[in-house]
Amino acid sequence: MTGPRNWLTTALRLVAGIAIVVPAALLAGASPAAAHPMPHSVVQLDVYQASVTARLELPVDDLSRAAGIDLSDTTRATLSGKAEAIRSYLRTHIHPAGSGGKAWQVGIGALSLSRTEQTSTGPYRELVAEAVLTPPAGTDVRHFTFGYDVIVHQVVTHTVLVTARQDWAAGQVDGEGTTQVGTIRIDTRTMTVPALKVDLGDGSAWRGFLAMVRLGGDHILTGTDHLLFLLILLLPAPLAVTGRRWDGVVGARSALGRIGRITLAFTAGHSVALAVTALGRLEIPGWPVEAFIAASILVGAIHAIRPLFPGKEALVAGVFGLGHGMAFSFVLAEMHLSTGQLVTSLLGFNLGIELVQLLLVCLALPSLLVLARLRVQPALGLTGAVLTGTAAVGWLADRLGLPNPVARAADGAGSHTTLLLAALTVTALAATGWTLTTRRHARPGPPDPPATTYEPYGRDRSADVADSAAPQSR
Repeated sequence: MTGPRNWLTTALRLVAGIAIVVPAALLAGASPAAAHPMPHSVVQLDVYQASVTARLELPVDDLSRAAGIDLSDTTRATLSGKAEAIRSYLRTHIHPAGSGGKAWQVGIGALSLSRTEQTSTGPYRELVAEAVLTPPAGTDVRHFTFGYDVIVHQVVTHTVLVTARQDWAAGQVDGEGTTQVGTIRIDTRTMTVPALKVDLGDGSAWRGFLAMVRLGGDHILTGTDHLLFLLILLLPAPLAVTGRRWDGVVGARSALGRIGRITLAFTAGHSVALAVTALGRLEIPGWPVEAFIAASILVGAIHAIRPLFPGKEALVAGVFGLGHGMAFSFVLAEMHLSTGQLVTSLLGFNLGIELVQLLLVCLALPSLLVLARLRVQPALGLTGAVLTGTAAVGWLADRLGLPNPVARAADGAGSHTTLLLAALTVTALAATGWTLTTRRHARPGPPDPPATTYEPYGRDRSADVADSAAPQSR
């Protein structure tokens, strides 16, 4: 009896060992993909008045598995050979429809390959596709059913995150953030992919207008080149010209007049160019305009060192302002707004620019007036002009195709807007306090009372009169 029991015990131990070792070996040999979260797809919606644009970000490995299109060895150069098959697959699996069930048209545009990384997934390749979703005329683009099962119909663990990136009527125009719309995944009970109900709420022109006011203010505040051009023209405004150099100062009223004319001329120039370029939907290459702006800053810096056009600063500000206005219009052109939205956006965007520009000029004004009367003005003015000119040269080279660290550093200065406003505020308060203190000390006191002469008591004043009337001996 001992032998069979020992045999049975040994067999049971062997089975238990196999039950432990085999799963452990399978887990140890599992691929990294099974041990980490798989990347999900992202659909970013840009909502316009009559259509919706969707940016699809698709993991290449999952797309290949679901579409049956081998993209493992595909590069950017060879992607065009498989572009039509990819577009056909995407059109088959994207089915937006209006509230009445009317199907929207789906067009697939540009395709590109890139490398990216999501949280906890590690780097991977993705295919980026642009889709245009066009509803029938008169259909509400803010409420629709988004039928979408790209990749999900085959890869049951896949998830699609749908967000809204640009939505003018909801006040979302800066493109820096997204609003989550919903998630698309397979229903494990029915093994189907339910369509996503997209509800973007009720938009309004007022929300779009306020968003454009904020965007215009942010653009001038973070646009280091626009701000430097205006400030470098204002820097010598309180100075007088002697020959071919800055020497002495003008009166406070003359200085204020110059600063006002320069600011108004720059405002008029960029406002006109912005309106004409945006409303005319003119397609102007970006690099010549940006290079022109850099050149305008360089000219302003040289003028601050040695007068180039004394007394004509307002005219120059207006002419160069045209180029700055064209650059402002690029922001509106990227939004692809309808005519009505474009007019409202133009007003709001320009208002935001002017409000922030006025604030900055008012903050800089006390310092400009005080600086012109200090002994250190030549040194400080020269330093500011040289730094501005250096930044302008860096920008000009960069915008002509020669990237350089000077341009990157100058662009980076626009990210420190809080520090800039704080510095301008502190200097404005200090300059105002200095001015008030100086005037208080310079104010004359009350006049001294006239001296009083005391005559000897009892003296007859008529004798003095008689003496003065008597003829003088020769």
